[in-house]
Amino acid sequence: MTGTGSPDALKPEELETWSAVATLLEWLPAALDGQLQRDSGISHFEYGILFALSEADDRTLRMSELAGYANSTLSRLSRAVARLETKAWVRRAPDPTDGRITLATLTDEGSDAARAAAPGHVALVRRLVFDTLTPTQTTQLRTASRRITGAIREQSGWMPGA
Repeated sequence: MTGTGSPDALKPEELETWSAVATLLEWLPAALDGQLQRDSGISHFEYGILFALSEADDRTLRMSELAGYANSTLSRLSRAVARLETKAWVRRAPDPTDGRITLATLTDEGSDAARAAAPGHVALVRRLVFDTLTPTQTTQLRTASRRITGAIREQSGWMPGA
């Protein structure tokens, strides 16, 4: 994004839209992290790990699959899972069918922690996102978000029921 006189500069309407998106990308994660840290002592990233495991069959996922859902490197994911292990919320173990693979499993305590964190998180998401949009705008946001993420990479991120 060079100066406005440059032929490759964003048009004023594009710049206005990009400014709104960039601000959203900065402010929303901070708001989500702040609420979860205050109320539950975990980051939004850690909550996402707990949530993904809670939705998985047997509350268990391969670390590599969990990293894909979390859009994370295995290294970053491993550090976060280690923090959750110290709270006894997640347990890691080799896959009994292939010892080269590490499985992450949500413990009963972790399930309880995720359930306890959910109401405050859902209330904030509803207040910041869904209460500010009409049903049509919600659909448009979902469609636009999927188009943008699809342009970034073909592999889809986590989707409910997937």
